[in-house]
Amino acid sequence: MSDIQERIAVSFKSQGLMATLGAKLVSVADGEVQIELPFSTQLSQQHGYVHAGAITSIVDSACGYAALTKAPLESEVVTAEFKINFVRPAIGERFLAVGKVQTSGKLLTVCTGEVRALSGTVWKVIAIMQATIVNVRA
Repeated sequence: MSDIQERIAVSFKSQGLMATLGAKLVSVADGEVQIELPFSTQLSQQHGYVHAGAITSIVDSACGYAALTKAPLESEVVTAEFKINFVRPAIGERFLAVGKVQTSGKLLTVCTGEVRALSGTVWKVIAIMQATIVNVRA
């Protein structure tokens, strides 16, 4: 495991929200991070779909950690802004958030993210995010 993979794995384990949601860190690569969330009725909204807040949380974290793969070693990252579009209801057995760095600089990193829902053997995109992540001193 590389230093950045280890750093992100340790950070991810310290996030209480990700543990509460039941999310798992799936992969860490240069400029890309994937986080998986199993369906749970505890995370549903009134129509039985996974709540937008849970979906937003995993894709925000995926984008933030993707940005961290590009950040200077002495930096941490925080989200400054994001926009999310929900293109389908969050219906599925599992959800995969994929955060990807589009461009990174000294201070700001722009990422895109998407969340895919697995139903049976078919993955469908249910949400798309654009996020601006800021490097901050550790």
